[in-house]
Amino acid sequence: MPKDPAATSNNMRNIHSQDTTIELQLRKALWHRGYRYRKNYKALPGSPDIVLTKYKIAIFCDGEFFHGKDWEILKLRLEKGKNPDYWIKKIERNRERDWENDKKLLFLGYTVIHFWGKDILKHTEECIQTIEESILDNKLSDME
Repeated sequence: MPKDPAATSNNMRNIHSQDTTIELQLRKALWHRGYRYRKNYKALPGSPDIVLTKYKIAIFCDGEFFHGKDWEILKLRLEKGKNPDYWIKKIERNRERDWENDKKLLFLGYTVIHFWGKDILKHTEECIQTIEESILDNKLSDME
């Protein structure tokens, strides 16, 4: 059954780029562990969702659709949907921009971590462990 265009429009209107559910959940978990961070830090390329400046770690909380998780499968689905040219071009550009920003951040000496939204929601503790491992790696490399 096709979706009502008004319902689709309302859904898209409610998608935000900052303070999303996944960002809030990850930030809350970091805060409870005692980590302090910057959010949507505009001083860095790509305005990472969370930045642990003390450890030079940039974290992105990526939505599966807009950042193209399982891109080859999603691309096939989009080709069969409404306005495929627009969506394929948009998501490919998002993926390209993510890659460009990652390169810039790496050049600045940052560790870049991307988490998929569903991974944050279902496995928050594993995401925190990944971040803590990066913090430990950064501490060890500073000692050398």
